[in-house]
Amino acid sequence: MTEFVPLLVLLTVAVVLVLAGYAASALLAVRSAMDAAPPFSGGLPPQEHAVSRFHVRWYPVTMVFLAFDMEMLFMYPWTLVVSRVGPASVVEMFLFLGILLAGVLYAWREGALRWA
Repeated sequence: MTEFVPLLVLLTVAVVLVLAGYAASALLAVRSAMDAAPPFSGGLPPQEHAVSRFHVRWYPVTMVFLAFDMEMLFMYPWTLVVSRVGPASVVEMFLFLGILLAGVLYAWREGALRWA
């Protein structure tokens, strides 16, 4: 049991330091009139509830964003292995980009990129 004493002391010190930090923050924090306003939309009063529904036109925009996000997710590791794998990896990446471009062109044709 004595081998756990340093671990318990370290845990106790960590908990005391965290609680002291919270107490110091509560005691030394500057109170202002902005604390009464909600932090939504830069301090302005909200026009609608925070969990209100979005218009359906934002969902295709979200899908297009995710397509570009997935592109970057797969391109970063590809840059590390392209020199080791060779031309086959370049062909695979352009095939992937072609499929992605087909999806973006389809979304464009369907009007998902129109903002109004």
